[in-house]
Amino acid sequence: MSITWNTRAETPADADTVRDITLQAFGRQFEVDYLDTLRLDPIANLLRLSLLATTPDDQPVAYALLTRAYIGDTPILSLSPVAAHPAYQRQGAGSAAVTAALDTARDRGEQTVVVLGHDTYYPRFGFRQATEFGIHHPQYDGPNLMALALGDQQPPTGHLKLPVTT
Repeated sequence: MSITWNTRAETPADADTVRDITLQAFGRQFEVDYLDTLRLDPIANLLRLSLLATTPDDQPVAYALLTRAYIGDTPILSLSPVAAHPAYQRQGAGSAAVTAALDTARDRGEQTVVVLGHDTYYPRFGFRQATEFGIHHPQYDGPNLMALALGDQQPPTGHLKLPVTT
């Protein structure tokens, strides 16, 4: 049976559910704490750029969070974290959330999203479909990352300042 995923922006009422998805997906309280830190950081937090994939009855089962970061003085977005509840992994929920987040960012004129991790890290959270946006591996002064081009511009290079470091 194929599931049709709905997507929508996260609301304050979804916070506990998103925390539970994170804990279930990663199994570590550290990830939940990191998510909460991102949501509290005034620079990192961007209104309505945490997108959820929900079941037809509006139960959130996956999410993708985009926050502000910089390469030099160029504002970009950072995709972190992404998670799908284990009961819904590899069923398209993660792909729906990531794709909705990237579509929203592109619709707002964003050109680049930097992803913490690499293209083999996220398959169970729906990243394969989202990589259709175009993966680039520019050289950053920072951790191992990849960049997704949302427009025609090549991702900038230089010193990467993430919204919240761990």
